[in-house]
Amino acid sequence: MDFYKCSFTSSSELSNSHGPGFAKLNRRDGAGGWSPLDSNKYQWLEIKLEQRTEITAIATQGRYGSSDWVTRYFLMFSDTGHNWRPYRQEDSIGAFSGNSNADSVVMYKLQQPVIAQYVRILPLDWNPNGRIGLRLEAYGCQYKSDVVGFDGSAHLLFRPDPSVTPANRDVLSMNFKTLLNSGTLVHMEERSGHTLTLELFRGKLLLQLRKGRGSSADFHPLVSLGSLLDDQHWHHVSVERVRGLVNFTVDKNTQQFQLPESWSHSEINEISFGGTSAAGLQKSHSRRNFHGCLENVLYNDISVIERAEEKQGNVSFTCTESIDVPVTFASPGSFLALPWVSGGESVSVALQFRTWNKAGLLMTFDLQHNAGTLWLYLSEARVRLQIHKTGRLMTDITAGSAHKYGMAAALIGFTCAPCEPTGPVRNESNIKYDFPCPVFFFFFFFIRCSPSRCEHGGRCSQSWSTFHCNCSATGYGGATCHSSIYEASCEAYKHKGNTSGFYYIDVDGSGPIKPQLIYCNISDKAWMVIQHNNTELTKLKVSSGINQHLAHFNYSADVEQIQAIITQAEYCEQELSYHCKKSRLLNTPDGAPFSWWVGQSGEAHMYWGGAVPGSQQCACGLQENCVHPEHFCNCDADSKEWSNDSGLLSHKEHLPVRALTVGDINRSGSEAAYRVGPLQCYGDNSFWNAAYFNKETSYLHFPTFHGELSADISFLFKTSSSSGVFLENLGIKDFIRIELSSPTQVLFSFDVGNGPLEVKVETPSALNDERWHHVRAERNVKEASLYVDHHPGAVQKAPADGHIHLQLNSQLFVGGTASRQKGFLGCIRSLKLNGKTLDLEERAEITPGVTPGCPGHCSSYGDLCQNHGSCVEAHSGFTCDCSLSPFTGTFCHKDVSAFFKPGTSVTYTFKEPYELNRNVSAQSSSIYSDLTLKGENVSLSFRTSQAPALLLYVSSYYREFLAHAQEYFNLTSDTEFNAIKSIVLGKVSGESNHCKRLDLLSRVSSLFRVSLCCFSGVIAVVIFVSLAALAVMARFLYRRKETFQPQEPKAGKTDDSPETPFNTDPNSQSIISDNQKEYFI
Repeated sequence: MDFYKCSFTSSSELSNSHGPGFAKLNRRDGAGGWSPLDSNKYQWLEIKLEQRTEITAIATQGRYGSSDWVTRYFLMFSDTGHNWRPYRQEDSIGAFSGNSNADSVVMYKLQQPVIAQYVRILPLDWNPNGRIGLRLEAYGCQYKSDVVGFDGSAHLLFRPDPSVTPANRDVLSMNFKTLLNSGTLVHMEERSGHTLTLELFRGKLLLQLRKGRGSSADFHPLVSLGSLLDDQHWHHVSVERVRGLVNFTVDKNTQQFQLPESWSHSEINEISFGGTSAAGLQKSHSRRNFHGCLENVLYNDISVIERAEEKQGNVSFTCTESIDVPVTFASPGSFLALPWVSGGESVSVALQFRTWNKAGLLMTFDLQHNAGTLWLYLSEARVRLQIHKTGRLMTDITAGSAHKYGMAAALIGFTCAPCEPTGPVRNESNIKYDFPCPVFFFFFFFIRCSPSRCEHGGRCSQSWSTFHCNCSATGYGGATCHSSIYEASCEAYKHKGNTSGFYYIDVDGSGPIKPQLIYCNISDKAWMVIQHNNTELTKLKVSSGINQHLAHFNYSADVEQIQAIITQAEYCEQELSYHCKKSRLLNTPDGAPFSWWVGQSGEAHMYWGGAVPGSQQCACGLQENCVHPEHFCNCDADSKEWSNDSGLLSHKEHLPVRALTVGDINRSGSEAAYRVGPLQCYGDNSFWNAAYFNKETSYLHFPTFHGELSADISFLFKTSSSSGVFLENLGIKDFIRIELSSPTQVLFSFDVGNGPLEVKVETPSALNDERWHHVRAERNVKEASLYVDHHPGAVQKAPADGHIHLQLNSQLFVGGTASRQKGFLGCIRSLKLNGKTLDLEERAEITPGVTPGCPGHCSSYGDLCQNHGSCVEAHSGFTCDCSLSPFTGTFCHKDVSAFFKPGTSVTYTFKEPYELNRNVSAQSSSIYSDLTLKGENVSLSFRTSQAPALLLYVSSYYREFLAHAQEYFNLTSDTEFNAIKSIVLGKVSGESNHCKRLDLLSRVSSLFRVSLCCFSGVIAVVIFVSLAALAVMARFLYRRKETFQPQEPKAGKTDDSPETPFNTDPNSQSIISDNQKEYFI
């Protein structure tokens, strides 16, 4: 650009030859450049361009042939020369690096061009062996500007050409600036009467929709963007609509949303700029027209300002600028001292301020005639005025309401006489002030919450120097609510020692999928159980006119959550059953299916539970055991008797069942019932994904890690080595690295352009102990943190107003570095970057020196097995063997022993067979063969001070029984033991006053379990090893537990009972009736 001497101005000059007129780039006349009178941070050099220009680059030099140059500076722009704004690098007020000598040219191409007429350089640092010396050049292009000004009472009306065919894409764009925080910018009305309004409300832009005409039609806010847009700077806004999809952009921030269907193909009838009619304002939030300027208003590439059909009110095609001078107090120690001598007995002061802070001094001065000192300040976001005299508080006034943190702003005025305030000082909620000679202060604000750096719905608030994220109720933590506070699977909860229950699962960690409350059924496997709206058996009957029944299933988790859970799980299943009576299912072997189910992708599937995809079969067809072999489903036989087809769907790509269609239910006599069980998945492919690095030069490489603003890395490792690099990713200058720097220290280091920053965690014990250790590192725009296991973490704050983008371009190295030095020896498992798991095993398969998988988990998780339970290694994880413990459960944590007082017992009563209840037969026959006890192994442990003692008693409906009082026996008899009635455990009775103790744990082939009162006695075990008989017994078991107290025998008692066949009194003799059989084995 061509500049004249008069184009340059400055804060001061060292001499005439050092003046700003010599500051043009490459000039050598005069002193060879500009130097101020004093070299400090209050100096500046300014260029005034001929008109507003699109500035694209800045270049600087030092003063020619001298030791004077600037090494670092701020760059500022203005339209008026009064209201300045700094140039933002990476959304922060970033300083530019300057020169290292007097003559080299350092040029910066601006990432975002700036429209301005004034350019100002503020030196921050300079050559310590010289002074501030500067030559300057700005580069750019001409900028065309059409402007229109509004005074708050007018608006501009534009009507699109009705002869033009409406396009599927509408774009409205413009620039605006204003000093007022509210007003209607754009009001669009379509032919049906719906309206879309763009409104500035409390410094934010609000896009809202009104459906229909009339006073009853209300506005519905759609989206808001921006913050503190009433700063008298130009802001860009655009609204792009492609059918019903809208992109709403304010400056560089964009939000996308969907319009209602009625707007998808609407035609705009007219657009009002700067406001609307009085009736329309009554429905808006601000209830006022816009006061300010619009520039380059384009609607579908048509210049609205040039082609406006009519204007209403005082609309001018110029933009009047305010001459008020804003002042910014950039630090708590900065202030402005003004010379001031009052010319009368009273003083009037008015000011406008804006701050993010809740407290701070606004002004102070001494009153005349030694009347005291006036203090005007903020306290708890309220304005206070106090007058102090000789240590006494003379006046104390509080005004205004507490402003929302981060939005404190006010207009203040008062009048003071020598003794006390004479202006209005009461009625805090409705104060009226007089402004005889107002002075306005407007502050430049660095808006740190727009766009918000708080992730996952965290609420952003800011002070002058920083911002804060409130992460409560989000499920995420950290300085920016980036990292999830929940585990990614039930498998992970299990290996933290948790038992069955409801847990929040965040399957993708810091990714976009929200946490979900899910039931974890934790046993040897950790099952994730996802319920839906109908898991019960649903009966269907014939209904006239209805040929099909359609059922939709809504799950407790979102679609994307379920999809991620299924993908991550090792195995998933879902029960699908159909009970039928004269109702065909798949119409096999050759007919068209009457019923089908719909999976996750919306595709209909014609196979049933227990069969394979695409087979059009049920489980019995696959196993070749259908009731009618010519069909592949039991129900396809069209029998008049009830039948069923049930099984598990386990093809993960098809799950879950989203809908079910049942067809053959419209014939006379047809009945059916279906059940779709909950989705159940176990295993976590990412949790156990591991690689073993057996050479120091070996490593795995992955694509570049992209974590420009937020990066979280988590993994587990175990090693016997004293040091090694876990991972590293490099850029041109930036890098990120995590390493074991010593046996007791993990180091997280990175550089985003502000110089290397290190975060270290020291542990009290060595980490190279061949046990799994968990590392979590996070870096965001506010801080970096590092955590190792459950040890105290370390946090390092990021430099204020520094570079914030992490720019990497090389491959990510895991287990080593690009230089193949300081490689890691050992295992790395479950490596996640920003919630995404890297498949270490897949890469290890094809990489020399690296082996997929890593065995040996009991050394880390064996302590979870409690009460002398032993840890058993598994390929993915471990299990607890509780066989030598009086406890059961996933971690041998459930005490199922019992403490028996004298004369008490536990009884299991079996349901009486129906035929026996009807007295069909009193003899053993084939009818009851499924109740016949052929053989049973029983073992138990006990402790008691009384003998003899009844330990086990089994009775039958045929009045047979067996009883035992030894520690071990095996019942093998040629005589069948039929129709079991009850089993009694732990009968201990006698006349001794001593307490009898018996500890029991009962297991019957996993068909029923007994949970008895805990006691801290000697361990005891009762184990029933089931043979074929107990599989049938379980069908009749209804788990009735009873505790019997000894009763006096009744005369003529004939019913069998524990007391009748076996008496524990050592002085008595057992009496056995003739119709009873007794087995002592």
